[in-house]
Amino acid sequence: MTLGNDESSITSIAETDPNYERRWWILAVLGIAQLMVILDASVVNIALPSAQRALHFSNDNRQWVISGYALAFGSLLLAGGRIGDLFGRKRIFITGAVGFAIASIVGGSAHNFLVLVTARVVQGIFAALLAPAALSILSTTFTDAKERGRAFGIWGTIAGAGGAVGLLIGGLLTQELSWRWTMYINAPLAVLAAIGAVAFLHTHVHSVRPRIDWPGTVTASSGLFALVFGFSRAETRGWSSSTTLAFIAAGVILLITFVIVQRRSTHPLLQLRVVLDRNRGGAFLSLAVVGSAIFAVFLFLVYYLQQILGYSPIKCGLATMPMAFGLIAAAGITTSLLLPRVGPRPLVVPGMLISAVGMALLTRLGVHSSYAGGVLPGLVIAGFGLGTVLAPTLNIATAGIETGDSGVASALANTMQQVGGSLGIALLGTLGASAATSYLLGKEATPHNLAEASVKSYTTGFAWGAGILAAGAVATFFLMRGEAPHLQPGFEAEETFIPLL
Repeated sequence: MTLGNDESSITSIAETDPNYERRWWILAVLGIAQLMVILDASVVNIALPSAQRALHFSNDNRQWVISGYALAFGSLLLAGGRIGDLFGRKRIFITGAVGFAIASIVGGSAHNFLVLVTARVVQGIFAALLAPAALSILSTTFTDAKERGRAFGIWGTIAGAGGAVGLLIGGLLTQELSWRWTMYINAPLAVLAAIGAVAFLHTHVHSVRPRIDWPGTVTASSGLFALVFGFSRAETRGWSSSTTLAFIAAGVILLITFVIVQRRSTHPLLQLRVVLDRNRGGAFLSLAVVGSAIFAVFLFLVYYLQQILGYSPIKCGLATMPMAFGLIAAAGITTSLLLPRVGPRPLVVPGMLISAVGMALLTRLGVHSSYAGGVLPGLVIAGFGLGTVLAPTLNIATAGIETGDSGVASALANTMQQVGGSLGIALLGTLGASAATSYLLGKEATPHNLAEASVKSYTTGFAWGAGILAAGAVATFFLMRGEAPHLQPGFEAEETFIPLL
């Protein structure tokens, strides 16, 4: 019998889990932290031109305001997740929130480029502590199948819709106040999250002294750093750059070394059983695919709306909100009503295909397309599909995990989204730029031809994004199982392993 139907089991949880009675307040606190981390990945994008004018840094340096955060966040997530497991998630959550607030204030007050980038890197470091701690607290707090579905529906909505909300907030703050407020806005959110954690979260004290897997931490963090850095270089310098190829190769080698180290370690950073469960493996793959698709949608769509349709930052943010509405509707339906009944595969696979259809519709955009007839249909459909994928995969990625591994499993879920997003931006950005260059060959660089070339680059990105989603749907179909999840007392799921290569 599942937890959702067993009243005695629920009573037992309430007696043994000090967070149970306060679980919905805890969800609100965690949601604030998640919104802050997601917002920070997108809210700065719209403010970047204003910050560049104010601080007088070059176009070549501009990318580091975004990449600095992504590199620190992406490379340290696994280490941050394990630190939360070892030293207490409440303590690490509060540390991450306070550190994030301080770094945001410093970044908003920056009067030169170096201080701004340093603040962004520090933000990424504390986000790497905060994000996995929040998701692991959510996973271990909600163990009843029905309530868990509802909680992860809310969480998935924040994770997916936060990007669109970030664009809107970034536009409002930049246009009405200053680019600095895109940094300052994090401080009150972080303080509110920290106060909520002090008030509602229970402190768990380990009875034994924790150990850190230093070889695993070094190989994982340096491997992820090299991989994300290589992808960032590919976006700006191309895939043929020797630096790009060297860092990507180094990242792959270091991550292979990490797997070897984990197989031999007595206290591994990542228990390999976490990723070898078929449903969780499919969920991690899906998160990477969806991460690349979401980043691609916002990357190309923001440029299209501002450069081709001439939208202001605020209008651009408002124009992306229908995607968030579609995502919210899908996330609420799938996790609370469908996931407990049908399992992940009947939701994730169709969701990816629906998202691919939405992206394919965006390939029809032209220089003279209208928002209502050209942008809106694809945006809503893509959002609905992503909501059908994102909330269930975040749920499944952390389901059935032993309490001591929930932090690193949550970190891996965030890592897959981050790495997928970095790869998506680099790969689709490069393909889009090549399409624009090919279009202009033999043509005069008139304003009309330049606009057509830009649109060609965007639609090429959408086309490849649709293809990635479709390929992800096929892979997920063969990897995931079809049955509904059952969360038994003790929160241990039956493991079905796939062999290590």
